[in-house]
Amino acid sequence: MVTSVNPSPLPRTSTPQVTHAWPRLDPPLPEGVRVRVLRAAHGDPRAAVELASVLSARQLTGLDPLPADPASLAPATLRAHRREIRALPDDTRLLLLLAAADQYPVATHAFLRAVAAARLDTRPLDAAETAQLAHTTPGGIVFRDPWTRIAAYETASAADRREAHQLLARVLGGAGEAPRRFWHRGAAALGPSRRLAAQLGPAAAQARRAGEHALACALAERAAALTPDPHERPRLLARAAADAWQSGDGDRARRLVTATDNDALGGLLALRAGNAGDAFDALLAAAVRQAAAAHARPPGAPDPAAHLLARATEAAIYTGDLRRCREAATVADRLGIVPPGTLGGLAAAFEGRYADARDLLQAAAGRCGPGGDPTLLIHSGIAALLLGDHTGAATATARAAASARTRGETVTVPQAMEFRAYAEFWTGRPRAAEAGALEALRQAYTTGQDNGACHLQAALAMFAALTGDEEVCRDRAEAARSYAQARGLGLPAALALFALAFLDLSTGRFAASAARLRALAAFGPGHGHRAIRHLATPHYVEAAVRAGDTRVARAAHADYDHWARTIRNPDELALSARCRALLAGGPEAVDHYRMALDLHACGTRDFERARTELLFGGALRRLRRRAEARDHLHSALEAFEHFGAPQCATQARAELRVLGGLAILGGLGGRGEPSAPARGADDLAARLTAQQLMVARMAAEGATNREIAARLLLSPRTIDHHLRGVFARLGIRSRIELVRLLGETDV
Repeated sequence: MVTSVNPSPLPRTSTPQVTHAWPRLDPPLPEGVRVRVLRAAHGDPRAAVELASVLSARQLTGLDPLPADPASLAPATLRAHRREIRALPDDTRLLLLLAAADQYPVATHAFLRAVAAARLDTRPLDAAETAQLAHTTPGGIVFRDPWTRIAAYETASAADRREAHQLLARVLGGAGEAPRRFWHRGAAALGPSRRLAAQLGPAAAQARRAGEHALACALAERAAALTPDPHERPRLLARAAADAWQSGDGDRARRLVTATDNDALGGLLALRAGNAGDAFDALLAAAVRQAAAAHARPPGAPDPAAHLLARATEAAIYTGDLRRCREAATVADRLGIVPPGTLGGLAAAFEGRYADARDLLQAAAGRCGPGGDPTLLIHSGIAALLLGDHTGAATATARAAASARTRGETVTVPQAMEFRAYAEFWTGRPRAAEAGALEALRQAYTTGQDNGACHLQAALAMFAALTGDEEVCRDRAEAARSYAQARGLGLPAALALFALAFLDLSTGRFAASAARLRALAAFGPGHGHRAIRHLATPHYVEAAVRAGDTRVARAAHADYDHWARTIRNPDELALSARCRALLAGGPEAVDHYRMALDLHACGTRDFERARTELLFGGALRRLRRRAEARDHLHSALEAFEHFGAPQCATQARAELRVLGGLAILGGLGGRGEPSAPARGADDLAARLTAQQLMVARMAAEGATNREIAARLLLSPRTIDHHLRGVFARLGIRSRIELVRLLGETDV
């Protein structure tokens, strides 16, 4: 007789929270491997160490995917859980088996209906609750942890597992439940079955259309195991690999694709976690093959060749290789395929055909309506970024992330967030950009997208440079550059170099900054990346003028001015006018600075406007136009404090101190010393960078430096540096004061 049965469905099992406080390994794992090991170990630190200890050298460095069955590689962890399950009464174990089969490896929400259909007595579950292994809820059984659930399933006999799956399949007869019903039928199969394999394929397609890619992967992989046709198996495994990738399980996707001959999917995975040059070659070759098979495609079906060209474009963008951009554009033209605007635009820009590049990029940037394919929306955002339209880029990438979530394409979300971070920063939302990039970094590592993670590390290095976190900037830039150079990733390598150069510029190391930026702003092979070249040139001109060597800077500015005048973006034109003012110097510079500020007023890059006001204020001071200089320097200082850019703010204060205008600043006393720390939440947020604020909150909650470091993907040494900066900026000396201060302000 059934007792305590509630008809509500069992809630979907969520991914376990990753535990970060696990012992250090020597040598330490790369961050992407460490995150995925924790995920594979279901967040258990002991199981993670056990799993890491048996990985191969290539797995430890991230070159090969993690093992398919972590449970078999963490036997000590699983043995302990199995002993606890075996100590329970048989009736209790059978109920736990039924609950586990309903949740593992996919959630099917049928436990309570199965209990009712079989008229099972649920009172034996009391023994599991007493042993603290599981507890009942109105929705079903909740296990203590994922390892307990696995142990409950694996300690049962094969016959009992088949019976559990058969019972669950019988009760899954509702509308839309066919994929889960066939999953249980497939799990209960004794051996190969052509009929069942044929049924699992359409069930996987139904799950795929519903955006349930993890379920679709399980169904396709089971169909591959059950089909007696050896020629059908690679196709099913390729489909399973694609679903695993879309669901965010990069390791599973990489394992599955090795059993297929699908070069297109292999190229995509290489694009996200391998060598970008190899990825480009594989994707372009696959596009050519797909175009040759176009006659076999049903009318109205999507063109896979165009999709593969879009992916090849991303590989070309990552490498920054002009030859590859030209090659892809030539192939697209030969095949009669309209290439993505970013591909044609980059190829034209690399060749100096700026008018053509503008037209192609503008067409690509215009395709950013609501909904739509996330990849095309990301390309729209990239095109907008290249054109300097950061508002348009923010819109397109936000829509790309929303569309990816709606479609269940977990893997695409961090890529959209990756490019959105730039747009948010330059449009005046530095804290949102930094927090968003950090979350995207975590998601990129979790989903096996180490190339995207490298790009995000470089972006975070740039944000750290602009916000004055010198140690974080150097740590992240070094991590990005070492990884990028090994994988042929020109874009993040160039961005990391720009971050270090800007750090030098903002701290007065002008010659060092000019030397780094010259490599990014110059022409020819080995000179960085085209997109970063345009970002770097205005700062290179500033560094070169301050270092007293403007010969190369004048040529770099001439090319930048050509680009700015072609695309007619107000911010780019403003920066070109600022360069002209710096190169002119003296009274002649004033009109150029005024033009730059007029153009900035029509743009969105508030940080660069502040940099222009700082430089203009300094020029006016040297011309002894003190009142006007003071106005611009005050405006610059206010903007730098909003951005949390202390080194730039220090430059503004130094100029004001020379003018004698420092004492009247609102946040400073008569001797130029910081006033007592303010107690408002808004003031605290303004005083700290986004990362400092996160560190402060975690420290106030009692987390150790090592725990904070693991959660923020930084070193404990960097966290110590952050906390010292927090204490200095807030005028406090201890964590106790920090707890009290954050408690008072409720930040």
